Amino acid sequence: MFLQKTKRAKMVAQAFKVDLNKPLVFQVGHLGEDYQEWVHQPIVSKEGPRFFASDFWEFLTRTQWWVIPLVWLPVVGYSVNISRQMGHTLPELVLMVIGGIFIWSLLEYTLHRFLFHINTTSYWGNTLHYLLHGCHHKHPMDGLRLVFPPAATAILLVPFWNLVKLFSTPSTTPALFAGGLLGYVMYDCTHYYLHHGQPTKDVPKNLKRYHLNHHFRVQTKGFGITSSLWDKVFGTLPPSKVGEKSR
Repeated sequence: MFLQKTKRAKMVAQAFKVDLNKPLVFQVGHLGEDYQEWVHQPIVSKEGPRFFASDFWEFLTRTQWWVIPLVWLPVVGYSVNISRQMGHTLPELVLMVIGGIFIWSLLEYTLHRFLFHINTTSYWGNTLHYLLHGCHHKHPMDGLRLVFPPAATAILLVPFWNLVKLFSTPSTTPALFAGGLLGYVMYDCTHYYLHHGQPTKDVPKNLKRYHLNHHFRVQTKGFGITSSLWDKVFGTLPPSKVGEKSR
C-alpha cells in the first residue's frame, strides 16, 4: 500500500505543467493523456497566448477577421465569373452558389465534429490538435485566432476543389467551388461575431448562446457554427436545459 501511494505521488509530482508565460505550442504535447482535460478548461481572456518563440511563425497564427472577406470574396466572384463565361445563366449560377454553401455547411459540421474534436494523447497529436482547434477551446476569446489564416486556407482549397470536381462538370465546378468558399467566409465571420459581437435580434442571440454552450457547457455536442441544421440531422443537439445530462 505504501509503495502504491509513493508511486502515485511520484506520478503527480512528475505531471507536466504548462507555463502560460512561455510559447505554448511545443509545450502542450508533453501533457500526454492530460491534454484533453487541460485544453477544455477555458481561459476567458481577450489577450491570447504566445504560440511560438519565432516572431515570423507567431505572425502567421494571428489574423484579423476582416482579412477573410477581403482576401476570399474576390476569389468567389472570379470563380463565379468563370462559370458564367462557360455559358451558365444567372439563375443557374445562383443555384450553384447556394449548392456550394450547402456543401460547405455539411463540411463545416463534419470537420468540427470528427477532426477538430478528435481525442489525442501523443506529443505530436496534442501539438497538431492544439494548433488546429485546441487553442480556440483553451482561449475562446482570442480575437486574433478566431478565423483561419489565409495561407492555411489556400492549401486546403486544393483538396476542396478536387472534391467538388468529383461530382460536378467542368463548367459547374467553379461556381460550386465559389459557393463553398462563400460558405466558409460566412462561417468564419459568423464565428468571430458569435464570440465578440453583441447581438440584439433573436436569431443571432440564440445562435451565440448555442455556440457558447458548446464551449462552456457541453463540448461534445453542438458542432454547428452558422446553423444547428446538421446537429439536428445527426442527433448532436445539446440538451435544452442546463440540468439535463448530455447523452
